[in-house]
Amino acid sequence: MQIWVDADACPGEIKEMLFRAAERRKIQVTLVANQVLRTPSSPFIASLLVPGGMNVADRRIVELIAPGDLVITADIPLAADVVAKGGLALDPRGELYTDANIGGRLAMRNLIDEMRGGGQIMGGPANFTSANRQAFANQLDRWLAKAK
Repeated sequence: MQIWVDADACPGEIKEMLFRAAERRKIQVTLVANQVLRTPSSPFIASLLVPGGMNVADRRIVELIAPGDLVITADIPLAADVVAKGGLALDPRGELYTDANIGGRLAMRNLIDEMRGGGQIMGGPANFTSANRQAFANQLDRWLAKAK
């Protein structure tokens, strides 16, 4: 099992947490992005550069994951594809997407997207907080405990 990161929009402090976990637990972490990323020199940390374009990184992640892998992403459609393929998806804010909840989250995301397109909702997500960071760390620790 390994961890894949939809890295273009992943907060830096989450990446740093993943780097530390990779070293500590000796588990592979691969960042996938359409731009060059700086990563620590480690046999457990890699980056994969994909061409620019809409959802190119997402499609590559779905191609590469195996059942049981963890994908770090805030992208709900990507999370749905990951879960459909037998993986788990974890939002950088700490929400774990599974078979039990991904359908509802995808429906809610689509509704909000429609409302935003119609001008009924303005703005984006709330700022990233220390509570989000802690929720992510807790979910990551649970997954790592099960992975070993």
